[in-house]
Amino acid sequence: MSESNFIDYIKIFLRSGKGGSGSKHLLRNRSTAKGGPDGGDGGRGGHIILKGNKQLWTLIHLKYRKHIYAGNGENGSGNNKKGADGGDMIIEVPLGTVAKDSENDEQLMEITEHDEAKILVYGGKGGLGNTHFKSPVRQTPRYAQKGEEGKEGWFILELKILADVGLVGFPNAGKSTLLSKLSAAKPKIADYEFTTMVPNLGIVRFKEYNSFVMADIPGIIEGAHEGRGLGIRFLRHIERNSVLLFIVPADSSDINDEYRILVKELEQYNPELLDKKRILAISKSDLLDEELMKEIKKDSPKIPFIFISSFTKSGLEKLKEIIWGELNATPS
Repeated sequence: MSESNFIDYIKIFLRSGKGGSGSKHLLRNRSTAKGGPDGGDGGRGGHIILKGNKQLWTLIHLKYRKHIYAGNGENGSGNNKKGADGGDMIIEVPLGTVAKDSENDEQLMEITEHDEAKILVYGGKGGLGNTHFKSPVRQTPRYAQKGEEGKEGWFILELKILADVGLVGFPNAGKSTLLSKLSAAKPKIADYEFTTMVPNLGIVRFKEYNSFVMADIPGIIEGAHEGRGLGIRFLRHIERNSVLLFIVPADSSDINDEYRILVKELEQYNPELLDKKRILAISKSDLLDEELMKEIKKDSPKIPFIFISSFTKSGLEKLKEIIWGELNATPS
């Protein structure tokens, strides 16, 4: 997917349908000159509904649909005929989409399953026809309820990618290369910072019938939580991952310091991210000899730790084993 086609944030104006008014019709036909009330109810206004679609990976289809309206309900009529309901407006979104109120940033709902449908904006109720207001005292009421107005407002749709494992690291740490070696994903790879401008997903096969989804998140830099580099634009995608795989290259000037900076950025963005399972992989380890590996391992963080090389493919099978173990470990 090209960078221009990956849209994960949309501000959109939504309006549900107005409810139809109830009818105040009185029965009149050849045999009845002055009949009682027979006004039907008005139809409800159309809802705005979000529906999950696993075939979608971006919100780009909504980029130029800034205003979306549902249909109005029809008025009731004589012979107790109810007005037709207004047409619902179904908005298909990728799995992992969150809807928020644009005024207070309150999360209203999230869509995480295929064909899951939730009403985001309810249509106005239809008004009651005059039949409902008949009584022994008032046998021919000549009034009915008006339909309720629909609701409208600006909403935010925000995509948080659903993946089991998120790759976390500085730009040019080897995340994209690793994803390309472990899966069939074809991310853009080059020897400069911010090659990855959008998250890339890959399905990693493990043994015969097992698999998990891995996401390559654009590189983090110090100060990312304040908007530096690519800022917080992609940090939210990490919130969905069950396991965070930190990638630090063997040629880093200080591997432990680089890992601590990454952890600090996540903590300052959202402290709850530190509750996730973590794995540290030292990439480009073909540059290291046995002695250097031993020295690095002595001071390594107290989390699952492994040396890998995407170039020689060393450690990749073991890495998959570690990831699978963490994904299926019983929560402590």
